[in-house]
This record gives sequence, structure tokens and C-alpha cells, in this order.
Amino acid sequence: MRRKVTKAIFPVAGLGTRFLPATKSVPKEIMTLVDRPLVQYAIDEARAAGIKEFIFVTSRGKSALEDYFDNAPQLEQELRRKGKDELLEILKSTNMDSGEIAYMRQHKPLGLGHAVWCARRFIANEPFAVILPDDVIAAEKPCLQQMVEAFEDTQSNMVAAMDVPDTATQSYGILDVKEDMGNIVSTKGMVEKPEPGSAPSNLAVIGRYILTPTVLQKLNKKQTGAGGEIQLTDAIDAAREEGEEVHGFRFRGQRFDCGSKAGFLQATVAFALARDELRDELWNYISDIVHAEKAAQ
Repeated sequence: MRRKVTKAIFPVAGLGTRFLPATKSVPKEIMTLVDRPLVQYAIDEARAAGIKEFIFVTSRGKSALEDYFDNAPQLEQELRRKGKDELLEILKSTNMDSGEIAYMRQHKPLGLGHAVWCARRFIANEPFAVILPDDVIAAEKPCLQQMVEAFEDTQSNMVAAMDVPDTATQSYGILDVKEDMGNIVSTKGMVEKPEPGSAPSNLAVIGRYILTPTVLQKLNKKQTGAGGEIQLTDAIDAAREEGEEVHGFRFRGQRFDCGSKAGFLQATVAFALARDELRDELWNYISDIVHAEKAAQ
């Protein structure tokens, strides 16, 4: 029987300290790329992949995130009164139906694996997706949709993966590749944040996963790994050691690390340049800066 992925976990409990002081009062996940919050890109990607239930693992101070997905009757009424139908439709697209979204608190920052474990009671005995909103992926076909289509054939644990330089391996979970089949690779292990020169490959795990209930069972042990945290990659690898397959999936698209300031700025420029109404003015501004710097040199 082919299992379908209809639930997704969004770990959004982090404090966003790299973006202080903005994140003192604004959750990082609703900081905007152009005019859409990071979390909206994640939700849209999940919907395109057929996700029906959205589970957010949050923490104290994230009420603005919850409010974002709620109805805004006064604002809708004002837009309707002024005949701003296009803006009204955009606003409605951010609403989530009752029962479609759930929130679970992570009371202590014990790692990504712990955040996923916090949502265990919403999952039951079925495969599920995990989406990290910090990783924004620009793709013609959304990344998670690509993975769900691949999962229909593999029916196994799957992680989104991309090649990274040798010097960057210590920032990622790295796949130990068993067989490289192009878009999909089978694995014989996973290593969390190996030092440069000691990594088994250059194929890094990024923030998209499709996982089986076995991974949740492994997380029940609450074993700590790199950094003294409960690592999701460790639980995935433990499932592999018990006979479950784990595949890496080379997605088609460009990933932006919006958990860093540089990545966030790069994504803002890229998404703005992709907008017809913004492209020319922004490109002219960038060109002027480049020409001025060259002239100064």
C-alpha cells in the first residue's frame, strides 16, 4: 500500500538571535522577503505538495505568528469597502481553516530532533514532512512537491540534499553515500556537522524531510548528539541502522539560507528581481551602485 504524505511539521521555536533587535518583538518566521513572510513561502510550498494538516512547534513570544494565519475581519471589511479586491484575495490566501493548523509549544531549546518529537501526537502511524522556514527554495516546481513525487516510488525516509564546499560541511548534516543515482542517492549513514576534511561526502542535508514513524520512535529516546542537542539526523540514521532506507534527494532549485543575514538579503534581492513590477527599478539601482564602486576604484 502506497502511503501518502498529508501532514507537515514546522519547527519555529527558535529565538532568531542573529536578527536581533528585530526579533525582540517580531518572530523571525514572519520577517518578509519583499511582501511575504518566510513562513508563507513554507506554507505555499507545503500546499503545493498536497499537505492538508500543518503543525507548528512554537515557543513563548510567537503569538504574532499565530495571529498571522487568523482571519482579520476589520482589515477585510476595509479592503472590501474600498474595492481593493486584489489585495483582499491576497489577504484571504493567508488564512488557515479551523482544524487545518495546530500549535505545540517547545518549552526548552533542545534541538531540531526534540522540536519534531514535540509534535509526535499529531502524527500517529504515518509518514510526515518537516519544513524549516529558514530554508527558502526558489524552484519552478516546489521542492517538497518534488520530494513527495519521489517518495511515491521510494516509500522511505528522504532528505533534501545539495552539494556544498569542503569548508562548509561543519554547518550541515552530511550524507554518507552508498549509491548515487542522480536526483536520488541511497545512503549508508549520516554525520552531523563533521569537521572539514572528515566528511564522508559533500552532500548536505537542508531543511526539507519526509520521514517515517520509526524516526519518532528513535526520538523518544531523547539521545543527545552534536552540540549537546537532540539531533534529527541521528534519529534518521538510527532508523536506517534498523533496516529502513534513507534517501537523499537532489532538488531542482536555488536554496537561500534565510537564517543568516547574508542569505536573507540575497533571497530578498532574488525574489524582488523575479517580480515584474520591481525588476527594472531594482536592477537599475543595483547597476548604479556597481558603476559607482567601479568608478571609485
